[in-house]
Amino acid sequence: MNGRRAVVQTMACALLLAGCAGMSTTEQRTLSGAAIGTGVGAAVGAVTGDWGWAAGGAAIGAAGGYLYDQQKQKEQRAYQQGVQAGKSQPQKK
Repeated sequence: MNGRRAVVQTMACALLLAGCAGMSTTEQRTLSGAAIGTGVGAAVGAVTGDWGWAAGGAAIGAAGGYLYDQQKQKEQRAYQQGVQAGKSQPQKK
C-alpha cells in the first residue's frame, strides 16, 4: 500500500510542476511563495490547532513571492541598461 501511495504522490507532484510550465516568472514566484507560506502556516496551525495560519501564510507568502519577483525584474532592467550604455560608448584604443 505504501508503494502505491508513493506513486500517487509522485504523479501529483509531476502534474503540479507541469502546470507551471506556461506561467510567467511573476506567476511562478508568486505561486511558489504562496505554497511555501501555506506549508509554514499549516505547520504552525498543526502545532497551535488554529488552521487560519495556513491562509495567512499563503497570503503573506504570495505577497513575498510577488515582491521578490518585482525586485528581480528591477535588477534585470538595471543590468540591461548598463549593458546598453556600455555598448553605446565609443571603444578606446
